[in-house]
Amino acid sequence: MTKEEVKVLIIGSGPAGYTAAIYAARAGLNPVLYTGGEPGGQLTTTNDVENFPGYPEGINGPEMMTQFQQQAERFGTDVRFGVVTAVDFSGYPHKAIVDDSHEITAKAVIIATGASARYLGLESEQRLIGKGVSACAICDGFFYKGMDVAVVGGGDSACEEATYLANLCPKVYMIVRRDELRASKIMQQRVFNTPNIEILWNSETQEVLGEDSVTGVRLLNNKTNETYEIEVKGFFVAIGHKPNTEIFKDYLEMDEVGYLKVIPGTAKTSIEGVFVAGDAADKVYRQAITAAGTGCMSALDAERFLAAKEMESVA
Repeated sequence: MTKEEVKVLIIGSGPAGYTAAIYAARAGLNPVLYTGGEPGGQLTTTNDVENFPGYPEGINGPEMMTQFQQQAERFGTDVRFGVVTAVDFSGYPHKAIVDDSHEITAKAVIIATGASARYLGLESEQRLIGKGVSACAICDGFFYKGMDVAVVGGGDSACEEATYLANLCPKVYMIVRRDELRASKIMQQRVFNTPNIEILWNSETQEVLGEDSVTGVRLLNNKTNETYEIEVKGFFVAIGHKPNTEIFKDYLEMDEVGYLKVIPGTAKTSIEGVFVAGDAADKVYRQAITAAGTGCMSALDAERFLAAKEMESVA
């Protein structure tokens, strides 16, 4: 196994990782960034990004991430394609294994591995991601203004997505597998009090209809075993996210779902010298702009940490 020592290691790309890289590189920390298995993160599945400041005409998601990467590289970030498959935070400096073949020792580690939206797993759903299928109403809902849409899910996230879309769309269908919502009482009341939301109880999605864009959904009533179809232009999956934090579970504090915990007001984790940015720690906002903001925080925290370490060594 090959070995290497670096000052700052950034695990993951996307707005969080690349922003951390920009700040760390400009601070002279010579960061090394590994993109992970999905370079650019969730934005690479988004055709149009219209809510990130500085892009008045909007921008294609993959193109935006390419620009982020180019900016990080401009200041000296070493961007590498590879996956960090294991870490060892039991001592200092910290260690990481890349692609099971390369060991990196780092004085500071910034985690920007993000979270992955949970999908139903249907072939038609996967084929139409970015073409009418979305996992983020706040991100993509505006594109369906004046159109009928559907939201699948029965928890707080689904209720929140449905009520958000109800302000933009004449009709919002909620596809719920059971005969009740799992959401909190207050979120249920918001849905029940919104006249243009219709709940389709005991319904499961069989297929998302459409060739090049979503035209409808085929559903199965699991009580009557009858199938039926609804016409919609947008299909929003709101059945949760899974943070990509499995490799850190033996070392870092996380909640029951797997989101990493930080010291409030910082990007610091429970281990000195390990920082986190973006959706790996954010289960509330999950936006590109908030990920970028915490990317900035993580780099500044890492810079201050390393400066303090150097002062200790001099003393």
